[in-house]
Amino acid sequence: MILYLRSTLFLIWFAALSLAMNVGCLPLLLAPRQFVMKAGRLWARLVLFGLDRIAGLGLEIRGRMPEAGGVLIAVKHLSMWETVAMQALYADPAIVIKRELLWIPFYGWYCRKMRLIAVDRGAGMQAIRALLASAKSAAKDGRPIVIFPEGTRREIGAPPDYKRGVSALYGGLDVPCVPVALNSGLYWGGFLRRPGKIVLEFLEPIAPGLPRREFMALLESRIEEATNRLLAEDR
Repeated sequence: MILYLRSTLFLIWFAALSLAMNVGCLPLLLAPRQFVMKAGRLWARLVLFGLDRIAGLGLEIRGRMPEAGGVLIAVKHLSMWETVAMQALYADPAIVIKRELLWIPFYGWYCRKMRLIAVDRGAGMQAIRALLASAKSAAKDGRPIVIFPEGTRREIGAPPDYKRGVSALYGGLDVPCVPVALNSGLYWGGFLRRPGKIVLEFLEPIAPGLPRREFMALLESRIEEATNRLLAEDR
């Protein structure tokens, strides 16, 4: 019963905070981009604050978190939590998102203003070229590129499904790739927010220059092995 109550209270906090900031920050759409980035980071940090204080769900960071700029960050995607966390941790991340998210009122407007990298997953090679062009522009501005290499959330235990977009960025940007494992799916699932601690682990960087197949195999093995270890720790 307490779990449902705390999850309900957090949902109220999340909805009220999102509504207030979505409406209150509308004038920032006419201001320089960095103001929207700061507001987005504040929103993300307040979401994590509420998650900790209301639902009892905290955050532990392991490994060496890369500095902004000159890096590709490939994050395992088990829940919505990591999309919030990456925005809270970095001041100006260029996060790769689905193009459909741009159609959501308010949220999509802010995504455009923040210059997140929207990908049309049905456009084939044209989408890959557009993805790489946008990522190069963001990297030139010193922004870390954040991608969820499987393209969408995966259920715990589902077989990995890494897409070619991450290898296109790795080869085209010629920067290190930092794999990231986590255990968020154990705590953030559907309506419930289970108390505990989500571990976000930055793994050993993969140096640029590897052949595509070798890179993809190494990326998948590092993320999956570390993610399975984190999941096993809490189970």
